[in-house]
Amino acid sequence: MENNALTAETICPICDGTGWKTVKRAGLEGVLRCDCSTATRTRNLIDSSNIPPNYRNATLETFQIPQVENPIARENLGRALREVKAFVREFPLADPPGLLMSGGPGAGKTHLAIAAMKELLKRGFECVFFDYQNLLDRIRSSYNAASGASDREAYRSALEAEVLVLDDLGAHRVTDWVEDTVTSIITYRCNQRKPLIATTNLEMSGQQVEYVSAGGINVHRKNLAETIGTRAHSRLFEMCRQVRIFDVEDFRTHRGRR
Repeated sequence: MENNALTAETICPICDGTGWKTVKRAGLEGVLRCDCSTATRTRNLIDSSNIPPNYRNATLETFQIPQVENPIARENLGRALREVKAFVREFPLADPPGLLMSGGPGAGKTHLAIAAMKELLKRGFECVFFDYQNLLDRIRSSYNAASGASDREAYRSALEAEVLVLDDLGAHRVTDWVEDTVTSIITYRCNQRKPLIATTNLEMSGQQVEYVSAGGINVHRKNLAETIGTRAHSRLFEMCRQVRIFDVEDFRTHRGRR
């Protein structure tokens, strides 16, 4: 009896669990998707989106912008937030269809990427989050016969997900295998016009990043093209609008913000 009562309580009273509700317009009767069906789909999409627990509260509304004590950071972060909101508002008609955010560690790139992802999930778009290094490790592991099904599925998800969110792009030791794998994913998604939202700590330009440190040491910092390959880099610029968030302090160390 208790099981039957529980089942009855979970059945939508509007559509009786069918997912369709009857409507009348201009004297004609028809059916529409019930709101409960949309809510169930959204919950299922969120459950399978792979959002890290650290970012469960990350939204566009909770993204913090510093006040007058740091006017440069305030300007850069405010502009970045506006550009991400514009991308979400225009999706899926945004052109180009992807978004690439670059900036130093702790600048808020992952927060913005996941906040955008959540907005798209609420609108019914399938989104899957992967940390770049973890994705490559799982794809490599999938070649092992003892690998789990989730590892074997990782590469297919990176290719076929309606929206792929790829965090910390370029944060992996550069090898031919890494370059070929990343190029295949980005090229496929570009050719199929499958949106990609990516973040990177690296400079997006193909120019050499060299400078002399305060201690007088010549420093060479790899740029994105050097770490993922020129082919993938070119495709990224074809399929993504770029948002730069440099000259911003690391909010993880200063304020604990994610």
